[in-house]
Amino acid sequence: MFHLDEYIGLPESSPASFRNYLKQRFLARVPPLSATYLINGETDPGDECGRLGKLLQEHPVDVALIGIGENGHLAFNDPPADFETEAPFITVSLDEPCRKQQFSEGWFTTIDEVPHQAISMSVKQILKARHLICSVPDKRKALAVKNTLEQPNNLYPASILRNHVNCSYYLDHDSAALLTDANR
Repeated sequence: MFHLDEYIGLPESSPASFRNYLKQRFLARVPPLSATYLINGETDPGDECGRLGKLLQEHPVDVALIGIGENGHLAFNDPPADFETEAPFITVSLDEPCRKQQFSEGWFTTIDEVPHQAISMSVKQILKARHLICSVPDKRKALAVKNTLEQPNNLYPASILRNHVNCSYYLDHDSAALLTDANR
């Protein structure tokens, strides 16, 4: 198991750490049958991207569980996303809408606490998974869902999912509210 993204410089002990979240809310309850490879945002980002890239060569992804950010980001690939890089994991800068989403979700007490950079699985690497399961709940993501399904370009990073032959979307009524009838 690999996870998609982690803030750079945020301690694992932070409630906003995705490593922490996965360990407490998932791995402690459903131990994986094989190895788990979590991103360490507290080490050198270049070294960590290299380490994870080598591991992905040895362990291709069968199923990716993904979501879509309010700004249409896929993992932490904010707009305009790099659809071309072959690197499996990359260092990214988080745009203001992404940082505001993290703050508004209650992970940080101020917007200034939200890190400006993260390590993220690249768009091309996500698309290498044999199956993609994209779960997107909530009204605040309705515009991102609409753009994902109706505006294919890197300004809407998750729109690249339309190119994957085995991508299934799981939307609730609120997140699908802005879709045209043809895309419902």
